[in-house]
Amino acid sequence: MASKVEICNSALNMLGANNITDITEDSKNARLLNQRYDPVRDAIFRSHAWNCLIKRIQLAQDTDTPTHEYAKQYTLPADCLRILKIGGHHDGSSSDLDDGQKFKVEGRKIVTDEATVYLLYIAKITDVNEYDTLLQETIAARLAAELCYAITSSTSLATQMQEQFKEKLREARHVDASEGTAEVLDASTFINARY
Repeated sequence: MASKVEICNSALNMLGANNITDITEDSKNARLLNQRYDPVRDAIFRSHAWNCLIKRIQLAQDTDTPTHEYAKQYTLPADCLRILKIGGHHDGSSSDLDDGQKFKVEGRKIVTDEATVYLLYIAKITDVNEYDTLLQETIAARLAAELCYAITSSTSLATQMQEQFKEKLREARHVDASEGTAEVLDASTFINARY
């Protein structure tokens, strides 16, 4: 069973540094990890459509409406880190979340003219046991890369950790993207107009 502390200790192990017992303990390593863990995790979450973080919901329309341009607005879920797709109908077809709706994200709201909005998004999941193993390793590698110089004062090790992070990210994205049926990509209007 994985934990936030285990991910942090993996990062410290990559650096040859002392482990921590809790992220809130009074040590330099714990203070650095406590400061950077959430921002690093969320940045990695936003960087790719990780299968283990995807959620689907139907949004409830807000009672307030935009002042102009759009007729309706919807509040994003509190755990929404990145919108992948929105759609206005749900009939089970393969295009149920990609029907070309016109919308904008403004703060924590979606404004649109659609009466029904289905949302596919990356959620901010804090339970590390829900993360894919390669995603856990990627978070640890990014933490090691970011905190390397602060912990070790070694620029050469920091460069090495940055390369290791890039390799772990590449592997994790590749494995994650190869699970499931590939999406059909339609040629854009621009490409079709050229031929």
